This record gives sequence, C-alpha cells and structure tokens, in this order.
Amino acid sequence: MNDYGSDFITITDEDGTDYEMEVLDTLEHNGITYMAVCDATLGEEAQEVEYTLLKVVVENGEEFLVTIDDEDELLEVDALFDQQWQEEEEE
Repeated sequence: MNDYGSDFITITDEDGTDYEMEVLDTLEHNGITYMAVCDATLGEEAQEVEYTLLKVVVENGEEFLVTIDDEDELLEVDALFDQQWQEEEEE
C-alpha cells in the first residue's frame, strides 16, 4: 500500500454519475493492471472496508477501468491482493 497517503480517483459510470474512490492498492498480473478501490466517502470510522476490484483496459489508446466479469479471474485477483496485503502486514 502507499505509505505516502491515499490516492483518489473519480470514476464515471455509463449513466454519467461520478463516484469518488480511494485506491487501496494496485497489482500487475498476466500483463494486466488491477486496482482495489473503495468508496472515498466512508472515512476512517468504517469498521470493515468493502472494496471493488477493477481492471485497466486500453481501447483506442485510452485507459478505462472496468469490472471483472469473469468469476475465475475475479477470485484469482482477489486472492493475489489478499496475499500481497498479508505480505505487507508481515513486514
């Protein structure tokens, strides 16, 4: 995780609604960048952080964040994030 503070991004859905998200972590796997993000409005008081996994896709030279629709891919990436976070806690 980022030791220098949080990164925030604004995600716009297909209906034009903006969501302020906090980037919890990123990882590369099989040449694809994945991001774990959560709702930035939750604040520090949240007991448990619910996060969403997104992947970066490039279309016509532009980067987009999309949900992971393949369940096997989602489970694999979720396990990779869990492993990465456990390793960071052990340091």
